[in-house]
Amino acid sequence: MDTSRSQEPLNALERDYGEAWAERYDAIFTEVDEAALVFLEALSGPERRAVELAVGTGRVAIPLARRGLEITGVDISTSMLARLEGRVDASSVNVIEGDMAEVPVEGLFPLIFIAFNSFFAISTQDRQLECFRNVASHLRSGGRFVLECFVPDMTRFDRNHRHESERTSERGNVIENDLSFHYPHVQRVDSRITARFPDGSEAILPVSIRYAWPAELDLMARLAGLELEERFEWYDRKPFGRDSIRHVSVYVSP
Repeated sequence: MDTSRSQEPLNALERDYGEAWAERYDAIFTEVDEAALVFLEALSGPERRAVELAVGTGRVAIPLARRGLEITGVDISTSMLARLEGRVDASSVNVIEGDMAEVPVEGLFPLIFIAFNSFFAISTQDRQLECFRNVASHLRSGGRFVLECFVPDMTRFDRNHRHESERTSERGNVIENDLSFHYPHVQRVDSRITARFPDGSEAILPVSIRYAWPAELDLMARLAGLELEERFEWYDRKPFGRDSIRHVSVYVSP
């Protein structure tokens, strides 16, 4: 029997992620790479304006705002946005609660970006394409759409499309046990991560994604009227190659 949750309301999984993770997110994911800030700032144009979709708790948006950018952050999770707005420098970010696939902003921008694989939280191919089209409608001529995504790795899963692992978070003091199930016919992975924190507490955190290959993202972009301008392995502009496990892709509006 197929236990995929593909019949969930279209954006319910995105909302569930934010509501479940908000309280613990900043304890697991802390610093943002300086290279990311430099890269994104350079694409913000003379207007120095940008939109971050899936802004979360402001991990990227607030440091960019500190650098003088006018940042609009969109997120569907009330709890994530409450965490962002509770930060001392949150007033520097214009916050909009809404569905990132709909890109609920007004006007045209030089830069719209989605960091940290969050594009894959959009749960169907149709809605991912919708996101591209809505992004395109809010980019000025020459504006860029930047996606940071992992490259799918099918070797993670056994013959039953199951994966289990234990790892430490990027901060090095949170232990995570990951149990994932893969549904290749819909390019879907549902995971449950049990995180153990230094104070002895635990949390069970859900993650559901609809992954896409780089070539598939490029096709979505072309269907939306955008073109791939450049692709790197990371924000430091390391070349993207056959062994790359992640990519930063830049799409440009004509």
